Amino acid sequence: MGKHVIETVTFKLKDGVSRETFTEAAKAMNAFVSGRPGFIARRLSCSADGEWIEHIEWKDMEAAQSAASALGSVESNRPALSAIDEATVTMHHTELEVSLN
Repeated sequence: MGKHVIETVTFKLKDGVSRETFTEAAKAMNAFVSGRPGFIARRLSCSADGEWIEHIEWKDMEAAQSAASALGSVESNRPALSAIDEATVTMHHTELEVSLN
């Protein structure tokens, strides 16, 4: 059995998008994310300077890549996605080594 995969995405919001508006839009994505095969957990946080960090834990890389490829095709995801400043987005996947809940 392989290690779980952590998808980490960092980004900032477009000018004029409030933290509250984005948070509500991001919550609307929960049904899509949690319904994907291989989903384990999702956390979204924001720093004082407005950098957002999303961590999603997936069963494996295949699950992470499948979700990423379908993300933009779901209407309920579009408000959150359109609020993100695309020039600030970084995403990478890592293998989970230590976890404590």
